[in-house]
Amino acid sequence: MTTVTLGPAGTYSHRAAQAVTDDEVSFAESVTAIVEAVAEGEADRGVVPVENSIEGSVTESLDAFAEYDVAVVKEIITPIRHALLAQGDSFGLVASHAQALAQCRGWLDEHYPGVDVEAVASTARGVERAREDPSVAAIGHPENATNGTELRVLAEDIQDQSSNATRFVVVAPASERAEAGGKTSFIVYPDVDYPGLLLEMLEPFADRDINLTRVESRPSGERLGDYVFHIDIAAGLYEERTQDALADIEGIAEGGWVRRLGSYDSETVIN
Repeated sequence: MTTVTLGPAGTYSHRAAQAVTDDEVSFAESVTAIVEAVAEGEADRGVVPVENSIEGSVTESLDAFAEYDVAVVKEIITPIRHALLAQGDSFGLVASHAQALAQCRGWLDEHYPGVDVEAVASTARGVERAREDPSVAAIGHPENATNGTELRVLAEDIQDQSSNATRFVVVAPASERAEAGGKTSFIVYPDVDYPGLLLEMLEPFADRDINLTRVESRPSGERLGDYVFHIDIAAGLYEERTQDALADIEGIAEGGWVRRLGSYDSETVIN
């Protein structure tokens, strides 16, 4: 089974992928490329980040789920431990993924207020920059410093919140969509806009005592003010109450579409 995630080796996505497969993991440079590879049959599984407890949703993942027809078959929650890595104490730039930089913004402002920051494709890509250039530091997992001799751990646990955690999902071909699981994700494009629309979309779940764990809107790309809604619920597609609620949603969005990403279970992985 081929599994693809954000590369290069050593990213937090890579660590999450290793928790779900014993096979070799391949890498892509973007979340969109991962989801596309699964949708087009070039990979059996993809592991992508969807939400962080500090910085919120990974919008590229949400947009990719709306663009490509895939299934979500598992959720992985992993605590995030950030460390500052560099060849020495003197550097003028900190390079890392935009989410990692944002998660450590307060710590960097306090300890290195004059240092520039640069967003790169992944935390591991930032580590590569720091290995190549002594004037660059990186933010990544502390074990990144042990994979070679160039880098030192200058500080550990530099994330602004000790509870920092990221939610990843395992993406599979649409044919593997499941109805069993404790959580369900789906996307709604109503293609209409009128007062009370969002309330109408939420009431079918409230009326059936279904907890919504996430509701988020993203621009549809069709026109200004037109949105796609990403919704997660704490119930499985196999449940009659979920089926009835989604039937109501499909009635509301009869001029648009509803995409069921599937039901799945969650696992917490510490690495």
